[in-house]
Amino acid sequence: MHVKPEIRILAIDDGPLVSDKIRVIGTIFRGADWLDCVLRTEMTRDGYDATEKIIELAKNTKHCDQIRVIMLDGITYAGFNVVDIPTLQEQTNLPVIAVMDSLPDFEQIHSALQNLEHPEERWNFIQRAGEVFEVAGKDRAYIQICGIDLSSSRDLIQLTSIHSRIPEPLRVAHLIATGVGW
Repeated sequence: MHVKPEIRILAIDDGPLVSDKIRVIGTIFRGADWLDCVLRTEMTRDGYDATEKIIELAKNTKHCDQIRVIMLDGITYAGFNVVDIPTLQEQTNLPVIAVMDSLPDFEQIHSALQNLEHPEERWNFIQRAGEVFEVAGKDRAYIQICGIDLSSSRDLIQLTSIHSRIPEPLRVAHLIATGVGW
């Protein structure tokens, strides 16, 4: 994948767990410099609709044809509403990069899932997300990828991580999701 400076990125992050429906914000950026659009949806706390809601955000924006990659803040939203990254990639035909600021403790995650309905289905989604890679942006971060090679993923992280280890499109999605009520 050729990474252009103004590549269109859809970045997704969720807000605080304050109710059974959790706000989720999507930002569409040109690289790290230009915010084109802010999208919103909601997901069910500890539910099963994360993948579906992100697919809807990607497909229902007027910028759909311009998006070249989806960046996620990890693979769990609204508590343990796990994104099935391969399905997201297949349904949108877009590469997916899940970015994390720390290495996940999979043993602890697997244990926590036992307190929820259908823990093995959730665990299967987590395993399908694939290997975790360490990458350097402004600082060290970790990623899981689908539909994109590791080299291009690293290039995107380096291009968009201008203020912190978290890429700017995700950083802004996070700021909006945590700061805006509805």
